[in-house]
Amino acid sequence: MKTILRILALGISLAVAMLTPLAAQDDEARSKDHPLLSRMPGYFISNYEQKDFDSAEFQGKGGAPVAVEGRKTYIGYRPKDGVPVPSPLQTVKNYQNALTKIGGVVLSQEVDAGGGTTSLKLVRGSDEIWVRVNIGDSGNNYNVTIVEKGAMEQVVVANAEVWKSDINTTGHATVYGVYFDTGKAVVKPESEPALAEIVKLLAQDAKLRLLVVGHTDSTGEIPQNMSLSEARAKAVVAALTAKGIVAARLSAFGCGPLAPVASNDTEEGRAKNRRVELVKR
Repeated sequence: MKTILRILALGISLAVAMLTPLAAQDDEARSKDHPLLSRMPGYFISNYEQKDFDSAEFQGKGGAPVAVEGRKTYIGYRPKDGVPVPSPLQTVKNYQNALTKIGGVVLSQEVDAGGGTTSLKLVRGSDEIWVRVNIGDSGNNYNVTIVEKGAMEQVVVANAEVWKSDINTTGHATVYGVYFDTGKAVVKPESEPALAEIVKLLAQDAKLRLLVVGHTDSTGEIPQNMSLSEARAKAVVAALTAKGIVAARLSAFGCGPLAPVASNDTEEGRAKNRRVELVKR
């Protein structure tokens, strides 16, 4: 009997060992290819980051560096086990062909057997999309950086008086101007004006107690968005208590994408749905 159990245990261990590398080759959570560009066949997303506003450097015509600001997407790729790895030149040409077919231009190219880079640019009306592909380790990893050029959207932060009126009238107030990186729950420094107004609101009425409710758009899975919205609400509460607000006056909750105020079919609507609400207790 003990021998049989040992054999079963060994079989389970081997099965787990065989599955582990495969699990590690899944796309990173909440990652996806950019809508304009698909990946090389057999590759998975090993690193992913998207920011509503950031900058990146590209090579312009003649190799001159060009700093571009706007919506930035960074995607790192690696080949799955057993997949034939294309040469760096093949990867570069694939991306160049994909973008030039839809009107893009190649700005620069530096590539050899060990790796390389290319910068590309696509103009559509008044929109500019810049793309940089970096290839390393003879093609065993590469990354794509895309910046959709544009100015940072300036959100007008309502003040304590407006929120006080909203709470007295409807029982809740919507707060824009509290910022987080995509998929993260760390309050960004540029949220300071909105946080200062919330502190002012609470200072005006020592009896006011609030539910701080986080909301997301519908991008991604509902369970992940529920967890993210709660984590963001808790981060806001922590930021307010750090400014001297008594913790007992605040409670954090996450509503995820379950209470949209606009359509999630457009970026403008999704931006409105990503918000914090203050609900009177």
